[in-house]
Amino acid sequence: MAYTAKHSLMGGKLHVYKRENSTCWQCSTYLNGKNWRTSTKEESLAKAKDFAEDWFLDLHNKKRSGELKNEKTFKKAADLFVREYELITEGQRSKRHVEQQNLRIKNHLLPFFGNKGLTEITAGLIQEYRIHRREKAMAKWGKPPARNTIHQEIVALRQILKTALRHDWLDHLPDFSEPYRASAKISHRAWFSPEEYKQLYEATRKRAHHPTRPRYKWESEQLHDYVLFMANTGLRPDEASRLEYRDVEIVEDLDTGETILEISVRGKRGVGYCKSMTGAVLPFKRLIERNNPQKTDLIFPKTHRELFNAILTEENLKFDREGRRRTAYSLRHTYICLRLMEGADIYQIAKNCRTSVEMIENFYASHIKTSINAAAINVRRVNPVKNDTQKQSDT
Repeated sequence: MAYTAKHSLMGGKLHVYKRENSTCWQCSTYLNGKNWRTSTKEESLAKAKDFAEDWFLDLHNKKRSGELKNEKTFKKAADLFVREYELITEGQRSKRHVEQQNLRIKNHLLPFFGNKGLTEITAGLIQEYRIHRREKAMAKWGKPPARNTIHQEIVALRQILKTALRHDWLDHLPDFSEPYRASAKISHRAWFSPEEYKQLYEATRKRAHHPTRPRYKWESEQLHDYVLFMANTGLRPDEASRLEYRDVEIVEDLDTGETILEISVRGKRGVGYCKSMTGAVLPFKRLIERNNPQKTDLIFPKTHRELFNAILTEENLKFDREGRRRTAYSLRHTYICLRLMEGADIYQIAKNCRTSVEMIENFYASHIKTSINAAAINVRRVNPVKNDTQKQSDT
């Protein structure tokens, strides 16, 4: 770095200097294992020296009182986390997920925590961040951010501080729990009741037979088969989007004697297997006949999201009674709920859907009325009938 002038003070421990293309003097010192620099914001050398001496003495006073901390900042830990996260999660997390994580850090966490030392990030400061985000959103949008939005940002904050912990930049993690929060209700997944599901597939069938425009015929027919296929297999939308024709086989099931589909599923849980209901066979045959595919072609190359949402809106099915939004994922939830209502074994459902029994019990089984056995509940104690001998002894 080129200097136009440089002066030493305090026995050479303090330096006042001016850089090229700068009119103000700056000062620097080495203290507590770190170089400290600041601008005096003065053009006069005499005033700059007075400022530098006061600044130097103030640093030493802070050192003696323990206020001067030589520690890594949150920004440095965040930069390291972003670098590690993108490399380590390659192939395990989607590119979009990594980008969203980076945006949370860049747009929200860094402006608030960026220049703070890692030990300054306490449970109280994290609570201040929650309040700050709410106030900022209310001022800009007139409504608070969604609970899940704040949750994702706190998760990103925790991951950054865990990175600092691994590199010995931090001794312990602060408390991330949210105070004053009531016990959260278990949120049941939006699904279609049997009557609503019938209404949906009749609407998609009608649209397939009579599309709004001739050029939408293929898309309308694809959507109708998509709805039936998903509701009879329980696949996740991302699993269906990866599905190729070679992954599906029409077979005669030995256990039931019915014609079903055996599907090799590739999704977020790796490779798994699924056995469909018989209702998925005819839609799959129609897909083959309509598309004349190669074995490696995708079964559902398009999501048909706009048409699906349009039909849900037309049929007043976009939201359930509790106001939860229905999406393509709701077809998976419908499959699980309908199987439970028919009395299928919960373990076999979990296995076929590549999920856990606990997930199904928490988010599906608890609100299915047929999961409650009335005969086991409505039990009445039978009073013993006294014989004639007992009646005579009583008298």
